[in-house]
Amino acid sequence: MCCFQLSGSGAILGADIPGQTIIGENNVIGHHAVVGVKCQDLKYKSGDECFLQIGNNNEIREYCSIHRSSKSCDCTVIGDNNLIMGSCHIAHDCRIGNNNIFANNTLFAGHVAVEDCTHTAGAVVVHQFCHIGSFSFLGGGSVVAQDVPRYMMVAGDRAELRGLNLEGLRRNGFSDQEVRKLRKAYQKVFMPTIDSHCSFEDRLTELEREIELSETPVSYMVESIRMSFGEGRRGICKFRSWNR
Repeated sequence: MCCFQLSGSGAILGADIPGQTIIGENNVIGHHAVVGVKCQDLKYKSGDECFLQIGNNNEIREYCSIHRSSKSCDCTVIGDNNLIMGSCHIAHDCRIGNNNIFANNTLFAGHVAVEDCTHTAGAVVVHQFCHIGSFSFLGGGSVVAQDVPRYMMVAGDRAELRGLNLEGLRRNGFSDQEVRKLRKAYQKVFMPTIDSHCSFEDRLTELEREIELSETPVSYMVESIRMSFGEGRRGICKFRSWNR
């Protein structure tokens, strides 16, 4: 462990088990936070080496718990510049990117992947193995049991797609033209007309034919949706008006 700031009493960093907890520079650890201890996965075997790696400039507030990996071939990873508010939980083998904001009582089960610049409201629960795409927003009290593609907003129990994270996109510097293109693409895939007989797959394929799959926000959104239906993934959160 190196160069962190311990801002509160009662915090526990690391544990007397095989493996390592590595903490980068300029991190703030709050009162009674528990960082780098043994995971709560029953697959963990006593004596296995387990790992946690935290980057730089993260603020981990009071009563948070962040656990090491469940086995030696994996690692719990947290990137840079994340704000993890009070009583959040990041379980074993999660992989958290950069510049995320997790409000109080956000709970990530094991093996959750969170990309960059996401934002959760309070009391959010994310099921194990879910994938949360960049620039997405998870509404307060949501129970997220499937993937959230990039740029989207979800809410509810079980969480449903509620449109694009428009405010988040604007705050993160997306141009008006980029936002308009994303809205048009979202509407085409998730908001078909009443008389449309095309399936979700047909609409997604049609969108792929229309756009140039270069490095644009729409192409990233399509890629994120597609990857959520890949092997070992959970699909995406449902949308109430889907035609199947």
